[in-house]
Amino acid sequence: MTITSPAALRIAVNGEERRFAEALTVTELLTTIGLDPRKVAVERNLEIVPRSAYAATRLADGDRLEIVHFIGGGAPEGAPASADDPLVVAGRNLRSRLIVGTGKYKDFEETARAIEASGADMVTVAVRRVNISDPKQPMLVDYLDPKIYTYLPNTAGCYTGEDAVRTLRLAREAGGWSLVKLEVLGDKRTLYPDMPETLRAAELLVKDGFQVMVYCSDDPILAKRLEDLGCVAIMPLAAPIGSGLGIQNPVNIRLIVEAAKVPVIVDAGVGTASDAAVAMELGCAGVLMNTAIAEAKDPIRMARAMRLAVEAGRLAYLAGRMPKKLYADPSSPLGGLI
Repeated sequence: MTITSPAALRIAVNGEERRFAEALTVTELLTTIGLDPRKVAVERNLEIVPRSAYAATRLADGDRLEIVHFIGGGAPEGAPASADDPLVVAGRNLRSRLIVGTGKYKDFEETARAIEASGADMVTVAVRRVNISDPKQPMLVDYLDPKIYTYLPNTAGCYTGEDAVRTLRLAREAGGWSLVKLEVLGDKRTLYPDMPETLRAAELLVKDGFQVMVYCSDDPILAKRLEDLGCVAIMPLAAPIGSGLGIQNPVNIRLIVEAAKVPVIVDAGVGTASDAAVAMELGCAGVLMNTAIAEAKDPIRMARAMRLAVEAGRLAYLAGRMPKKLYADPSSPLGGLI
């Protein structure tokens, strides 16, 4: 009599059921799928599996796994003009005050070229499921070396505090990063932040040892509350994400800057170089943007323009603008007039 044994292991990987003929460790599973364990993070039944435990963690029938990596949304070409005036975030010195997102480009090659042209040395990255059907697809880390660029994992697409915290815990496991960008969205049409959820998630993350840069509304009171919770940078929107409308409420941005003891970085809504310059002239420590570069007709040229605008705006702020006057004031002396 022939006995046919059922599959020894049935597990759900990124929502897709898979069957295996024998028991596997996490390392063996990743190898079977064709994934490099060094480039992914694994969550088992809502608990993160430390990378150091992959080889010792045996999977059980019915396990549910999430396998994620960083997606996008060369070294910078020389030190920016602000090399002697760095942006300092949580003790990290950044040569450039321009932070660039990695999404919306046509491919990873264009992403890398645009970021090189921008001079940025910090880039935001989203955490997404690995495509287990095609594990050989290129990954962002193949084009932007984390040893050269500071990766800033974010919670783009999260609408609850729980999802944001879970995402960033996976990000920390995937790359060891504790400096993160928190955003909790409240509305799919405007992508405005849900501030009660943002405050709750920020408190949880700070207690968990994260250094939190936080996307928020341009409300000076809520911005101060986030700083008091321990956030290392406050990131008020200039306008809705991806709108390109520029700074809609410069008065509130200025009030946030004046009250803050941590860097204030305008995040979202910048459309062109003049918008970036205005943000810097208001006293912001930096500007974060993605769509303004990625959706320009010439992203590489726009990246250079944004780099120069941020540098010019910072220099103008440090120089101190002339006072505004109601009437004309001649620039040539009147003494000795013929």
